[in-house]
Amino acid sequence: MKYNYMALAIPGFLLFILLEYLYAKKRKKNDVYKYESTVANLSVGVADRLMDLFFSASFYTIYYAVYEHFHLFNIGRQWYVWVFLLLATDLVWYWYHRLGHQINVLWAAHIVHHQSEEFNYTAATRITVFQAFIRTAFWSLLPLMGFHPDMVIPVLLLHGIYSFFTHTRVIGKLGFLEYILITPSHHRVHHAADEKYLDKNYGDIFVFWDKLFGTFQKEEEEPVYGIVHPLKSYYFLWQHFHYYMEIWVAFTKAKTFKAKFTALFGGPETMNPNIRVLLERKLRIHKHKDHTTNNFKTYLNLQMVMVILALFLMMLYYNYLSVDAIIAISAGILITLVYCGSLIEQQRYIYYLEIMRLFVPVAFVGYHYGYIFFFGITACTLLLLLFSDKLSTWYRQLFFDAEGEKQPKVNHNSTVSI
Repeated sequence: MKYNYMALAIPGFLLFILLEYLYAKKRKKNDVYKYESTVANLSVGVADRLMDLFFSASFYTIYYAVYEHFHLFNIGRQWYVWVFLLLATDLVWYWYHRLGHQINVLWAAHIVHHQSEEFNYTAATRITVFQAFIRTAFWSLLPLMGFHPDMVIPVLLLHGIYSFFTHTRVIGKLGFLEYILITPSHHRVHHAADEKYLDKNYGDIFVFWDKLFGTFQKEEEEPVYGIVHPLKSYYFLWQHFHYYMEIWVAFTKAKTFKAKFTALFGGPETMNPNIRVLLERKLRIHKHKDHTTNNFKTYLNLQMVMVILALFLMMLYYNYLSVDAIIAISAGILITLVYCGSLIEQQRYIYYLEIMRLFVPVAFVGYHYGYIFFFGITACTLLLLLFSDKLSTWYRQLFFDAEGEKQPKVNHNSTVSI
């Protein structure tokens, strides 16, 4: 039986998230978890695990190809090489991480990890496939140096597991370990938006790289978490792509080569914050929100359970699934993730996303089993439902009533046009 046992990481991480949540509740730390933020964090994490399922083998192939054709030194596999590799991996991570905060095109991939204004184990899951591609380029330096991929890959997995446990507020300072390791206290500083904490503590496992390169800051007062200009949106696609769009606008509006270069390779502090404000207004990211009904959380919870369960089962039985089944399940997961963020943000098109989700299993059954007549009839029915204004209105009223909060204010005095 060729089960993919990496799927077991999902219930493992969920168990630690539950334990952290229960412990925070017991200690009366009710601000550790916020419902909408938790849904958004887990949505990003599910998408990352889904993409990793498709691309991780390619990344590993790159490591073997680099080692086989380009390695510079013949480093052995003695026990002490593992120690050198762990240190080398952490050093590469430090510079990958630091440059990811200092160069716009790299920050665009990494900013998603920092958007959460809550700091807990769900925030650790906010990794994107864009980060994975960039990270692979940096990790390729290790087989290039001569470390065998059979050693590199387990150490990289160790890094991923360790960093998960540094994303928590319920663990205080850890005594003498604070002088050796990146602890939850050190990493809380890294996720802070406070000016004194910005661009600090880039290390992943060991703290001495930050001390060596002058980027260490100990935790003093409780940080304010998130990014300097908070996103204030749980919309799935906007979270992933807003900074790429900001870079594009800055690049196209730049008049000189220097300004265009800065838009791509300058630091986040060079980005005009008014660009995002105008993009938000143009795309109607922030809008009037109605009060939610009792159905809202019930249905949203059901969606999250469904996508996590679907991801777990697809990972576990991946080697037994047909290509069309994998495509259908993946499409269903991705549409649902977009739907969840859109439901939280009360976007008008949630009804159309619902119809799209229904179309996915219909298309799969019609194609996989050759039920062309079934597909045709059902697809036509869904198409008719798509244009039903009464059904769309009824669907929206399931989750929202007429009373709502005012739309967040937008700075209309911006000097940037799009």
